Amino acid sequence: MTHPRLFSAVLLSLACAAPSIAAEPVYPVHSLGNSQIRDLPKSANGVEYRLLVGLPYSYGSGPAKKYPVLYICDGFWDFTLVNGMYGNLLFDKDIPEFIIVGLSYQGTNPDYEALRSYDYYPVADPAKDPKGLTTGHGPEFLDVLRKQIIPFVQKEYRVDTTFRVLGGSSLGGIFALYSAFEAPGLFQGIIASSPAVKPFERWFLPYEADFHRTGKALLVRMFLSTAGEEWPDYSQAIRQFHDTLETRHYKGLALKWRIVDGERHAGTKAESYSRGLRWVFAPLAPDPNEK
Repeated sequence: MTHPRLFSAVLLSLACAAPSIAAEPVYPVHSLGNSQIRDLPKSANGVEYRLLVGLPYSYGSGPAKKYPVLYICDGFWDFTLVNGMYGNLLFDKDIPEFIIVGLSYQGTNPDYEALRSYDYYPVADPAKDPKGLTTGHGPEFLDVLRKQIIPFVQKEYRVDTTFRVLGGSSLGGIFALYSAFEAPGLFQGIIASSPAVKPFERWFLPYEADFHRTGKALLVRMFLSTAGEEWPDYSQAIRQFHDTLETRHYKGLALKWRIVDGERHAGTKAESYSRGLRWVFAPLAPDPNEK
């Protein structure tokens, strides 16, 4: 039988030998300046959207000034990317000040891939979802953009309603292109970074041809890109779409094309948005020679 005093001494020595466990330090959480989160009521398509809003630096000091708006698909990924490059382009006077609106979703750990597939596919995936249960609701999302999201932004913020831009990458890119043809005049600028033309080419290329036969104008500044190291068939479909547009001579279309050297599919975003923003906002950009 171990003596009680000896047992206590053993416990004390073990306690002294054990390393002390220090509490993890708590640091302030970094937040993005001049930004707001705005949650919208459930939309007509049953989805609860979240808007990530980036306000111009002068927004608080110029109460009479109105600003154009950039809407970004996949805002949950790309809002901070665009916000981060905004100041550099502004400093160089390549762009005017504008409001950034990232399109996102409410909820705890939302399944972004599923939600964006539901919203950004302009038609249902014929192979995986022929009944359109989880894809192909682009027309409904475009309707939500037109009837709920854009009016909300214009009501809540000081917006120049004559100039708005829609940007997107991959699925967001094909949705942006679809919007240009489906709702001409809704956006004055389109940025499509490595748009997903390939998965939709059997539908999208004839869709563009049908639009062309109407003789309608396409009053938009459009920026298209693909990656130098993109999947070959993916890149070829984007190039084919671009080459077709160049032969159409649409009234009002100002088209810019870029191959982002050395990048793969998602890697095109940074350069595409940088160059795309310069292109679409060029008519509103300040004179770089002005002090």
